Amino acid sequence: MATVLYITAHPHDHQTSFSLAVGKEFIEAYREANPSDEVISVDLFKQDIPQIDADVFSGWGKLQSGTAFDQLSDAEKAKVARLGALVDQFVAADKYVFVSPMWNFSFPPVLKAYIDAVSVAGKTFKYTENGPVGLLTNKKGLHIQASGGVYSEGPAAAFESGFSYLKKISQFYGIPSFEGIFVEGMAVAPDQAQSIKEKAIAQAKELATRF
Repeated sequence: MATVLYITAHPHDHQTSFSLAVGKEFIEAYREANPSDEVISVDLFKQDIPQIDADVFSGWGKLQSGTAFDQLSDAEKAKVARLGALVDQFVAADKYVFVSPMWNFSFPPVLKAYIDAVSVAGKTFKYTENGPVGLLTNKKGLHIQASGGVYSEGPAAAFESGFSYLKKISQFYGIPSFEGIFVEGMAVAPDQAQSIKEKAIAQAKELATRF
């Protein structure tokens, strides 16, 4: 049995979001193809994702110097504990499905906060004399991204910083397989928006059977 984290970063629902609509079809097809697997939904807009702020750095520093956890301030304890829970959940999973819109060539800031939360030395990667090495070498990932323009190819591809970032960070973690589904061009060709979504859904359902 595998554990899948279904990580969404959109303030709307699948009825108004192209990325969530495709993500919903993917995860339903995945469940049908893998009934014994556990799917855990992580809606980042409804989660407590602490920023890496002064409390966090202070708490981490105290712990590294030998201070007991119960000696931290209330703010330090709450934030450090929550960050620990997030990275432990991430490391324990086998597969990751990220679903997000493209905002300003990237993704909503809450997703970056989540990536910061799970990018922890000793958990998702480690430092060695030859540089950092990823620790998640037996995982796989997928990013479903929706955008009004076309960014997976063509003249605007150089501006795409959502999927490309998640793929790079996944490689940093050691994840050997990271795929993408692009739901794109709805603003460029609004009369084709439905067919674009249907094409992406078909791709998602096919990928779900082998993910």
